[in-house]
Amino acid sequence: MNAKSSPSGRALAAGGVLADAIEGFAPRDVQQQMANAVEQAIADETELVVEAGTGTGKTFAYLVPAILSGKRVIVSTGTKALQDQLFHRDLPRVRAALGRSIKTALLKGRSNYLCWYRLDKTRRDGMLNSRQQVDQLMRVSGWANRSKAGDISELDAVPEDAPIWPRVTSNAENCLGSECPFFNDCFVIKARRAAQEADLVVVNHHLLFADLAIKREGFGEILPGAHVFVLDEAHQIPELAGQFFGESISTRQLQELASDALREAAEASGTRAALDQIGPGIENLVRELRLAVNDAPKRGAWPPLREQERVSLVLQSLGGAVQALFEALESIAEASDGLRACTDRAEILLKRFGLFMVEPPDDHVLWYEIGERSLSVTATPLDVSEPLRDFRKRMRAAWIFTSATLSVGGRFEHFTRQMGLDDPATMALPSPFDFARQSLCYLPRDLPLPNAADYTARLIQAVIPVLHASAGRAFLLFTSHRALKLSAELLASGPWPLFVQGSAPRTALLAAFRASGNGVLLGAASFWEGVDVRGDALSVVVIDKLPFASPDDPVLEARIRVMREDGGNPFGEIQIPNAAIALKQGVGRLIRDVQDRGVLVLGDPRLTQSSYGKIFLRSLPEMPITRELADVEQFFAEPASNQAGFG
Repeated sequence: MNAKSSPSGRALAAGGVLADAIEGFAPRDVQQQMANAVEQAIADETELVVEAGTGTGKTFAYLVPAILSGKRVIVSTGTKALQDQLFHRDLPRVRAALGRSIKTALLKGRSNYLCWYRLDKTRRDGMLNSRQQVDQLMRVSGWANRSKAGDISELDAVPEDAPIWPRVTSNAENCLGSECPFFNDCFVIKARRAAQEADLVVVNHHLLFADLAIKREGFGEILPGAHVFVLDEAHQIPELAGQFFGESISTRQLQELASDALREAAEASGTRAALDQIGPGIENLVRELRLAVNDAPKRGAWPPLREQERVSLVLQSLGGAVQALFEALESIAEASDGLRACTDRAEILLKRFGLFMVEPPDDHVLWYEIGERSLSVTATPLDVSEPLRDFRKRMRAAWIFTSATLSVGGRFEHFTRQMGLDDPATMALPSPFDFARQSLCYLPRDLPLPNAADYTARLIQAVIPVLHASAGRAFLLFTSHRALKLSAELLASGPWPLFVQGSAPRTALLAAFRASGNGVLLGAASFWEGVDVRGDALSVVVIDKLPFASPDDPVLEARIRVMREDGGNPFGEIQIPNAAIALKQGVGRLIRDVQDRGVLVLGDPRLTQSSYGKIFLRSLPEMPITRELADVEQFFAEPASNQAGFG
């Protein structure tokens, strides 16, 4: 079928309803091709994998056929920010252009909504640690009375990582459910009801996979009624699925249980004495455990760390304290709904405490992560393809997976194998941008291998002339925070304003970078994707090294070991594909619009010196490549209309 001959293709074509209704809409053949393929997959209830290059307009390409299908649709995005953008900006425009009055709903995980019960508790118990928290509580209280949705992202005046939020939101562990005195006014319940009645529901991957893994964030009852699933930013799914199909426990959960139990007992006559020694004891033991692991790497295999004498002794004491807390709560559970809920939580956490103590099953890896104030231990399955395949078979729905980065060297096997997709339709759509004229890839000469002690310093020496040619306006993306910090020191005396990850919230850094006009932003992992800077503000992207995952990552290490034992090639089948997809995400920051121009600087000499370098280069957009600084200087010296490309 010709793309333009389908209803979706006609809607997206020149003279179609979207072009008529949306100012600045530009018809694109690749967008129409994708819409046609999505329409066909929905009609046939099949699986479709689409890599849509930057500028394809993939959001409209799946929303148009999804809305026109008349079927019940769930769209899942990679982040809550993308979820909000899709629901509040893109979806209303497409729905209005198509003239369809379908019901739509936005649904997030429980902890994204204000909890009236916990807000009331926090107002009354007064146990706040600072004047700042008191001020934030007053802001939350004022906003709560005005809000219709209770979505905490509405309140810009309180940062999303503010410590007040856990005090006034609930999670699956501490929610009272139907026993809550505020149940009829609950924002979560209202959001769920709206989702149950909607024709199209926008969620995020965390919520979707929590429910697929039967962790029930309150979305599971909606899943069986869906006929179409669209998963955007699908490259994130294999790793996320591993997290949700596993099991975990954290010291934060134990601390929150102890403090919540003490607060509940303070309001139930005659119950506080049962917990007075146990609750504070758990908090002290959690702190002691955190200190016991303080010198360990931030992430690693748990069993060797657990066997250290000090860690083992604290764990035994902590296990006894959690057991004592459960028994004490059991004896007073009937005094209030809140204490009964705490008892249920204690029973669940007591069972999960076994994760700290036992060996994992052969098909799981047991690993830990140390935060600033917490320790978490997780059992992650090494292969999630089977549970994902089983779920799709039960659902009898169309599944569309899309992202700008799903293939490696033009092939999709890496993604489809991880997802348990046996025979999906696949489609790789190139970006409609003219990379041959809009961009240039520069591979500096004479850099040492990335493991050289002076690698970062030598790279910055090679980059400084590029920054002079571009007048700043650059992203420098790093694979490690150590390299980022050193580079910031080396560039500190330069003529460009520096914006360094960690010095301010990401949104504030990006806003300041855009406003500067000649800034240089240094970022690590969180700036490699989901960042959109269009126009002259960004004209250079530098990537310091090929983004191979750390070989001592416990989950990766276990997957490599298992594949090697099975006779596979983990470097070629796991490490290279993962790094190629991550590299494509970083490269995607450069050209975001038809008017953008820019230079990509790839510092890693393995691109030209290793046998696998060509795999990475084949995965990039078809941009001209040069090894000469003079070509970079010429690129910035000449106006866009004169660009001819470099060989």
